[in-house]
Amino acid sequence: MQQVKRFSIMLISMVFVAFAASLTIKAAIGLAAWDAIAQSISHISTIQVGTIGMILNISCVIGQMILLKRAFPPRQLLQIPISILLGTLINYFYYTFFASLNLNNYFFTLVIFLIGTVLASFAVSTVMVLNIITFPLEGFCMALAKKTNYRFAIIRQMVDILAVLFTLILTFSLDVPMTAREGTVIGMLIFAPLMGFFIKRLQPIINLKTEKN
Repeated sequence: MQQVKRFSIMLISMVFVAFAASLTIKAAIGLAAWDAIAQSISHISTIQVGTIGMILNISCVIGQMILLKRAFPPRQLLQIPISILLGTLINYFYYTFFASLNLNNYFFTLVIFLIGTVLASFAVSTVMVLNIITFPLEGFCMALAKKTNYRFAIIRQMVDILAVLFTLILTFSLDVPMTAREGTVIGMLIFAPLMGFFIKRLQPIINLKTEKN
């Protein structure tokens, strides 16, 4: 019963992750580095952004399997259906649910972006506290850290830097809309501190609730 409770909370949190991601994409003032790549490729290919994100995330899972081989934890295969769920939900929220949402005022747009960022940090923190699976990109970076003996934080930061550089190359070479903007900087400054805030407060709450069931 305890595991069912934790898994249910994780699925609900994933819905909020997709909802929040769609809000920040709709705001269009800059995305997190990894999301910026997905949006840029979506502009180029005309494939929906959630589908691109799905492909990128599943690629990260495959990367983990290649790097870790037999050491790859079987439960982390759940990253694949979770990636499909996230991509599908983002497509729904962004292209259908928020289709009629017009953001013509910059201040209102910024508020929407901040709401999405705070909500995303809360939902991601919840998934991390539950510790059932890792997110595909973080899982790939952890696998890479294990194989290269570099610290996870360094590798994760390098991935963000490379993602931003790749996004800028796509933007200027193929004339696609800029997806790495002021929102990208804002997210880099506040997302991690917000996660630290939420994780500290969610751990005793979630652990207490699941222990009672």
